[in-house]
Amino acid sequence: QVQLVESGGGLVQAGGSLSLSCAASGDTFRINVMGWFRQAPGKEREFVTAINWSGVITYYADSVKGRFTISRDNGKNTIFLQMNSLKPEDTAVYYCAGTARQSVYTDEYNYWGQGTQVTVSS
Repeated sequence: QVQLVESGGGLVQAGGSLSLSCAASGDTFRINVMGWFRQAPGKEREFVTAINWSGVITYYADSVKGRFTISRDNGKNTIFLQMNSLKPEDTAVYYCAGTARQSVYTDEYNYWGQGTQVTVSS
């Protein structure tokens, strides 16, 4: 079993910054790639960014490139998401997820956190 617990998030004005973190515990050896997804009201869950175990390979959705940065601390089994220049359209519930695959596709992630709300006001 793998448990993922997110922290961070909250309310920020447009142009501001927020950071999220996600701590993994349990059978973390099952995870190769960890990532962040988000889901806005009335929309499907979408990929945001992901990072492989070594931290060498990262993936970003076009909508967040240049604004969001993913990183990880393997010693703490934790990944981080630094979000800068936030826009109202970034408002969503953000989910941490893990997969044994090298993937950016939602249905290929097996492990999910409970989600944390990010709200960007205009």
